[in-house]
Amino acid sequence: MEPLTIKQLSDQSGVPVGTIRYYERKGLLAPPQRTDAGYRQYQADIIPRLHFIKQAQSVGFTLKEIQELLTLRVTPSTTKADIKKRALQKIQSLEAKDSALQRMKQALEEITHACDGGHGPVSDCPIIEALEKSNLKEKYQF
Repeated sequence: MEPLTIKQLSDQSGVPVGTIRYYERKGLLAPPQRTDAGYRQYQADIIPRLHFIKQAQSVGFTLKEIQELLTLRVTPSTTKADIKKRALQKIQSLEAKDSALQRMKQALEEITHACDGGHGPVSDCPIIEALEKSNLKEKYQF
């Protein structure tokens, strides 16, 4: 099978060229073969790996976590339980972030409700005052 240029790989995978280069720098993709002129040459079998990375990102995994999953994937002693454990940990992390975001929203709603939205001077704005003087982070624990 003919090697792919980075542009062809981008077109076939739907992953932008800059993102492919970034994944290489981060170690998520092995450095490709290069022509004598220095152009990258990829095998088509890298496309599923790119799809894996993008799908994992879309459900909230960080690049570091994706690297760990990719390493586990090729480690002979890895079991499905190991992968499920990582997914469950990610769910817990997302739930914690969701909870913190809800508390941030509640705090912002509270301070926004205190403002009449009139055309008075900013020095009398209860939102600015709350952001300057209150302890929202401690009060709402985000």
